[in-house]
Amino acid sequence: MNLILFGPPAAGKGTQAKRLVAERGYIQLSTGDMLRAARKSGSDLGRRCAALMDAGQLVPDEVVIALIEEALAANSAAPGFIFDGFPRTVAQAEALDAMLAKHGRKIDRVVRLEVDPEKLMQRIAKRFAEEGRADDNPEAYKVRLDAYTAQTAPLVPYYQAQGKLVGVDGMADVETVARAIAAAIGA
Repeated sequence: MNLILFGPPAAGKGTQAKRLVAERGYIQLSTGDMLRAARKSGSDLGRRCAALMDAGQLVPDEVVIALIEEALAANSAAPGFIFDGFPRTVAQAEALDAMLAKHGRKIDRVVRLEVDPEKLMQRIAKRFAEEGRADDNPEAYKVRLDAYTAQTAPLVPYYQAQGKLVGVDGMADVETVARAIAAAIGA
């Protein structure tokens, strides 16, 4: 089973991905984590990522796809993969589909964590006040949320047309969300 956890920052994708990894042995491919690891690795690809990130530039799709391809090859016996933070655009989704096909794989399900933006902002403000995470600053988060919404909106019809998109109430408690995801992926 290869799935995409789809939802805005702070919707709970990471929490649910960790559960699926622990319960089912899937491999989580978080592009943010992968870019940070590549940077630390000192590899040619990692140095390229570091240079782009240090210059404040977005890492190009082909670099992210190369990182994903490396992870697929390194974990070819995995029962499945969870894509977290990728794809974010239709072009990235098409590239991911093509790359997976080369490995005899496909995206089986896209689980969209549906959230109320106002309640999500309240959650972020509370977390910022309690934990002080810089990326949870409500003003900065609003910019991230707006960018996410603008970039990823076209992915909804893309995956709906393939019959892969399933919505889950991301505002429910962690256990309820986990049960809904299990039902969505047929487990």
